[in-house]
Amino acid sequence: MPSAAIIGAGLIGRSWAIVFARAGWDVRITDPNPETLEKAPTLVREGLEELARHGLVANPENASAHVVAVSSLAEAVSGADLVQENGPEIVETKRLIFAELDRLAPPDCILASSTSAIVASHFTEGLSGRARCLVAHPVNPPHLVPVVELCGAPWTAPETVSRARTIYESVEQVPIVVNREVEGFVLNRLQGALLAEAFRLVGEGVVSPQDLDKTVKDGLGLRWSFLGPFGTIELNAPGGIADYCNRYTGFYRSLSEDAARPHVWDKENVSRILETWGEVPGPDELAQRSAWRDKRLAALKAHKKSQPDQ
Repeated sequence: MPSAAIIGAGLIGRSWAIVFARAGWDVRITDPNPETLEKAPTLVREGLEELARHGLVANPENASAHVVAVSSLAEAVSGADLVQENGPEIVETKRLIFAELDRLAPPDCILASSTSAIVASHFTEGLSGRARCLVAHPVNPPHLVPVVELCGAPWTAPETVSRARTIYESVEQVPIVVNREVEGFVLNRLQGALLAEAFRLVGEGVVSPQDLDKTVKDGLGLRWSFLGPFGTIELNAPGGIADYCNRYTGFYRSLSEDAARPHVWDKENVSRILETWGEVPGPDELAQRSAWRDKRLAALKAHKKSQPDQ
């Protein structure tokens, strides 16, 4: 039976434990904080039971039995096929963790980091086993949102990326390969572009933050939950992508020339947005937050049913 070592038992680490446990892997999870580690198996079991209530896990008791909390890195990585590191977003900390992982893990074990911002070359360069290291950046939480960005350092072996892709596909994630290191990888660069424009439009009084959210939630989001931007424009012009570009290049070029600038993140603009949004969540916002998980679970179930191999 394959084995995964989960390093860090916070929200992301526990979610990864759910991903591997529901796929039948043995999971050993560790964390330097004893209280966090002690709570982890119970929280993982509760997550699996939640999935079972929505028909996404057949046997949560059996799956949760695969998860064991251990007190040391050495015990966690012993015999592991893949390590998923979920430590702090601090490059010095990741260097220390990966040095230990490289020393302790079996030589054929893949060492993957969940980092959302730090490219692998910043914390793996000096390792003797650097060829087996890469970033496997999930969306939070990975057991509800399946995409995983795989990005190696310049010295990461192609076989490492290929093996990692096979592993994540086997546990029902959706891996994509980022061909070269770039800050923010792909998802956060796309998200950052949208957020910058959202902050500009709201800060300039073009639209309220609530109505902007509706534009995405009830507009672009519904479309993009089934089609990405390229698939969308392929269908939005009779001649496909080439035809779309011929029709709308001038319009989008003018928008690009007037793109949001970094000052949209300045304190003054953020204050304008907070004044409109409201710093304290109201009852409607709190209700939406509590309903988000059920909606995401329903969407995940529909997504799985829509896949050709389901």
